[in-house]
Amino acid sequence: MKPYEREILLERISKESATVGASIPDRIAIQGEEIDLQEFVFEIKRRDTVPPGERDRVEIAKKNLRRERLARKQRIEDEDLDIEFEEGEELARAIIGIDRALNALEGLDSRTDLETEQRRQEAMDQKRWVSFLKKALGRDDGPRIGGR
Repeated sequence: MKPYEREILLERISKESATVGASIPDRIAIQGEEIDLQEFVFEIKRRDTVPPGERDRVEIAKKNLRRERLARKQRIEDEDLDIEFEEGEELARAIIGIDRALNALEGLDSRTDLETEQRRQEAMDQKRWVSFLKKALGRDDGPRIGGR
């Protein structure tokens, strides 16, 4: 691969917009193991929240995907490796697919955090409402002066 071709590929995978319109690969080899990546991501995303038991599995998957992304990027960067541009393009496509999967899995964390925050806010609102009603109805359970 020529140096300018290498730069084109590295630039392509470093763009934030690279994943726009990209699809998650059906299957991908990660550390020598074939994984049904698209099925895994869709299975996890289908749920409203990620159950505690699945969180570890998702975190491990994200860590492995990041490692695989880095390994593939290093193959493109390594000038000592004599790879063809077509192989480099295939590596870049796989990296972009991995990025797409990572974005989808990272989105689960923020959605879970938002749901937790929303539940916390609703609980606080409910406590304030109950407190307001008690005071308005004269049923404040605070200390009373003058004994009743």
